[in-house]
This record gives sequence, structure tokens and C-alpha cells, in this order.
Amino acid sequence: MKIEEVGKVTAVGVGVMGYGIAMTCARSGFETMMVDVSKDILEGAYSQIKDGPFGLMKLVGKGKMTKQEMDNIVGRIKSTTDLHEAAKDADVVIEAISEDPELKKRIWKQYDELCPERTIFASNTSTIMITDQASVTRRPDRFIGMHWFNPAQVMTLIEVIRGALTSDETFNFMMDFCQKLGKNPVEAKDAPGFFTSRFISSIMHSAVRMFEQGVAGIKEIDTMCKQGFGFPMGPFELMDLTGLDIPLHGADYVYNITGDPMDKAPLTLRKLVAAGYIGRKLGSKGGWYDYYHISK
Repeated sequence: MKIEEVGKVTAVGVGVMGYGIAMTCARSGFETMMVDVSKDILEGAYSQIKDGPFGLMKLVGKGKMTKQEMDNIVGRIKSTTDLHEAAKDADVVIEAISEDPELKKRIWKQYDELCPERTIFASNTSTIMITDQASVTRRPDRFIGMHWFNPAQVMTLIEVIRGALTSDETFNFMMDFCQKLGKNPVEAKDAPGFFTSRFISSIMHSAVRMFEQGVAGIKEIDTMCKQGFGFPMGPFELMDLTGLDIPLHGADYVYNITGDPMDKAPLTLRKLVAAGYIGRKLGSKGGWYDYYHISK
């Protein structure tokens, strides 16, 4: 498939990453279909696309886009809760649901049955191996990893991962597609956590273990990482933003495959998630900084 042949992109799961992906695709000129399990979630995605902190109205306000251009972008975005409608005539399906291997594979089996044979499948997974996901479909040659970064509509890097059976045609298409979206695609090999997630996890795990050992406090570690290494956010701030459950589940998945002690989640991280401290998420009791205050 060539870029100019892409008529419809379907974004499956429109949470924080998904609606950013849909917005980026529509802004790049593609007719985009958002799909999720409820109309409330879809309405929330529209709201974030238009009026969120990285939404289109911000660009209009800064003079980087006209109101008409914004309306045209939003007009290219449709939404549905119906899998059949989402899959119909889709040229590219980008999945951005929870990091649950079995859930992802169930979703892919459904789309594999409903999508045209030509459709390319791309998983926005941060940890789960592409070969494993592709194994439940009849198109492992047209299955690829497309790991975006948060916020998807702002960050330029996309980590592109080919599975064991991903074809050269699919890989080359995805590299071109990412560039069409204004992104910088970089290839990584298919392994649990790939490069970026495994690398950042090693930093997070080291930070938590040094906190556990009393080397430095949470706020102090974040401050030193930002001022000493130029990090935009400290590791504890980053975990609070993404949700503590995300690095925990990712670490468990990677460690179960590699057995590398460096990949094993620290005990305090596991305890906080079990206690309901999962960061800035609905229903959470708080995150690392809340734990810092109650643990002193």
C-alpha cells in the first residue's frame, strides 16, 4: 500500500494516547474513525481534541491555525462504538488500548475477521511483543508496532517495531506513514519493552530503589534528575502522570520473559498500586508525592 492510497485510519481506544493519535491523523489529512466502548468516552475525546491542553483551540489561539482549519480537521474525525463500522474500509488500524496482552489479542482477532485483507494493523504498545500479538491474526506480514509518546499530538518520536513476520512492504509503508504524520520514526527490535520502555523503566526502578534505601527523597530525586540531567520531568513525576499501574504491569510483563533482576518492579511501586495510589487517574488515592507526605 502507498500513502496516497490510504482513505481511512481507524483509532481503536481513545484514551489519552488514542485521541492524540486520531487528532494527528486527521490533522495530516486522513479521514479518521475513533472507536471505543461508550459514547461518553468518545465525547470526551472530541472535547480533548478541541479544547484540551494540547487541543486545536490552543493552536487557533496562538495563531498557528485558523478556526476554519480547525473545523476541517474535526470534520475529518468520525466516531463509533460499533466494531463493524470501525473496521469497514479501514486501510490502517492503530490500536491504543490497555497494556493487557490477552485483551489486545482478543481485539486483534475481532478486527482481523472484520477488516479488508489489505488493512495494516499497528499496535501502540509500549511493552508487548509484536510477534505475540500478530500470532492471533491471519496477517502477521501486515502487523507492526507503532509506539507513540505522550502527548501523541506533540511528541515527534515513534518507535517502529517489526514482528518476526512483518513484511518489508509493511515496514516501509509505516516509516513513510509516520513521516506523513510529521513524526520521526526510529526502528527498534521486537523484544519485551523494546528499547524506550525498557530504558525508562531502568531509570524509574533505580530511582525507587534508591528512595527505598534512603539515598534521597522523592522530591529530591526528581529535582536532581531535572537539574542535573536535563530531564523535563523527574521519574516520580513521570510515574504520577502516566499512572503507577502502567510501569508496574509493564515491568511484570518484561520480567516474566527476561528474568532479568533489573526488569523486576520495586516492592514499593507494587505496594502503592495495591493500595490504590496509581497517580493522576480517576479513582486514584494519589501518587508518589502523596505517599511521600503520609510516609514521613
